[in-house]
Amino acid sequence: MSEEMTPGDLHGKKGKKPAVPPSEGPGIWMQLAVAFAVFLVLSAGYSAVRKYIESGADEIAISQLANDIRDDKVVSLTVEGDTIKATYKDESEKTSQKEGEAPLTETLARYGLSPEEIAAIKIEIQDQGGARFWFLTLAPLLIPVLLLLGIMWFLSRQVRGAGMQAFTFGRSMARLISPEDTVQKVTFADVAGAKEAKAELAEIVDFLKNPKKFIQIGARIPKGVLLMGAPGTGKTLLARAVAGEAGVPFFSISGSEFVEMFVGVGASRVRDLFQTAKKAAPAIVFMDEIDAVGRVRGSGVGGGNDEREQTLNQILVEMDGFEPNEKVIVMAASNRPDVLDPALLRPGRFDRRVTIDLPDRSDREAILKIHARQKPMGPDTNLMVIAERTPGFSGADLANLMNEAAILAAREDRKEVTQYDLIRSIEKVMLGPERRSHVLNKKEKEITAYHEAGHALIASVLTYADPVHKVSIISRGRAAGYTLKLPLEDRRMQSKLEFLDDIAVSLGGYIAEKMIFNDITTGASNDLQVLSALARDMVTKYGMSDKMGPVALEAAPGRTLFGAGIEPGELSEEVSAAIDSEVKKIVEGAYKRAEDVMKKYRKVLDAIAKQLIEVETIEREEFEKILIAHGIVPKKKEDIEHQPLV
Repeated sequence: MSEEMTPGDLHGKKGKKPAVPPSEGPGIWMQLAVAFAVFLVLSAGYSAVRKYIESGADEIAISQLANDIRDDKVVSLTVEGDTIKATYKDESEKTSQKEGEAPLTETLARYGLSPEEIAAIKIEIQDQGGARFWFLTLAPLLIPVLLLLGIMWFLSRQVRGAGMQAFTFGRSMARLISPEDTVQKVTFADVAGAKEAKAELAEIVDFLKNPKKFIQIGARIPKGVLLMGAPGTGKTLLARAVAGEAGVPFFSISGSEFVEMFVGVGASRVRDLFQTAKKAAPAIVFMDEIDAVGRVRGSGVGGGNDEREQTLNQILVEMDGFEPNEKVIVMAASNRPDVLDPALLRPGRFDRRVTIDLPDRSDREAILKIHARQKPMGPDTNLMVIAERTPGFSGADLANLMNEAAILAAREDRKEVTQYDLIRSIEKVMLGPERRSHVLNKKEKEITAYHEAGHALIASVLTYADPVHKVSIISRGRAAGYTLKLPLEDRRMQSKLEFLDDIAVSLGGYIAEKMIFNDITTGASNDLQVLSALARDMVTKYGMSDKMGPVALEAAPGRTLFGAGIEPGELSEEVSAAIDSEVKKIVEGAYKRAEDVMKKYRKVLDAIAKQLIEVETIEREEFEKILIAHGIVPKKKEDIEHQPLV
């Protein structure tokens, strides 16, 4: 039961397909059985075709043909090899076979026909040849040969897909998006927000389109562009947009695809990638998650001959070897720029760094409009309201939100996406789907209601806490209930007073359970973990402790400084004890403030809990009515603007 959940980090990487390992395929005996079956089918088919071609008409015995000539039924005879084709007066055709090498007249005479009867029949002799002749002659020889070649090709393909794959390990696995590919083409019009980033990248587009303008004035063209930002903020999308705007080929590859278990494979793939890009210049090479191979060297992991380091060395060499007129730009993306090797970031390599922040309210609205293009939106939809209720959402989160809203509408057999679908999808993305099957008993429902009412009450009374938008005791994800708090405006920084109020709000559920039921449950476990971590960060990272002062006592593990790794240092027992004492002091102070608010507004707590037990969910409008009825004024944006700075 947590009072606030933040949206999770989502990676929105478009236009990429994972490599699929080759299948082992059927066994050799199964392949041979299939080949033998195909041979039998082809043989049967050939026999049927030959019989049909050779017959062409009804076949009769030569004696029957002689009798028909004697009865004056036959008009003409056509001889082709040993085959006799007879045309009757009723325009029907029949065939027969003459005897060996004997002439036709001699054969007919043997069957009692007189010379006069033979002379009355029109006889035409044709040379055996043409397509039918050559087919019947060569088919018995060609069909087995073609079948054998087909079997050999099939088996070699299986071998090449498995064992022979080792010979292609050194080739680049980059995916190419051609400028003529209108389906995957992305432009700046498809990327909302990130105004500063697009302005920086517009120069790259201008260079790729008109490099002479820069070269003539003596400007050095940037060789590398590093896109930095949180996951899901659109780094890959912006890189594709640069290629789409410039109309150049876009080669994309992930940093992890360079390194394999074989020595030298990563460096070989780097060389192959850059050679391919140079042939297609002007072009863009994009390396996603470059921190997979670009981490600082010399950390001792893997030793001096680490395959990852060799791959990084090859990337450094290739980037430094570019000439200004080669018109190949290297772009890379990472959400961990602090761990990259300094050699990658020096001028001449990734000498331009573009930071992509989470979108603000207006940017979120623009992103929602882009993802709403292909969806039928209802007349009641208001994307501005959705943008206001999604602070901290990345572009990928917003795309997922719109997709979840469309899924909810389709699940209910509706043709349009409504505002109600969008509101529900916000909570689904943040907290997970509703768990209607997770039914609480009467006692647990009452405890959950007072727990969430405690969070909501403290958040509504304390000055620097975010206002409540929704309170619910319907289970979502791992939470039995939740209190949705959202800021009135986007913030880039948080103050000490805001942190203290957040800690007090987190204690609201714990205090409410203890005050009402004289007992506590496990429902407050996540709240206690969050507030404890926040209080410790205030002391050790943010310098918000009067006793410890402006000193950073703990550093995040895995960071780098001047090419060397920084690990959290060992703290003395006295300093550790002082930190624990300050953390406890902050939590106890917040506990006292929250407890005083709970005692003062006990009637409001009961009213909120009672309403939750009845309806299970209270929206912002209904919640504010309860506050106003008990003399509490809801927070407005003007109140935030007049708060003192800390």
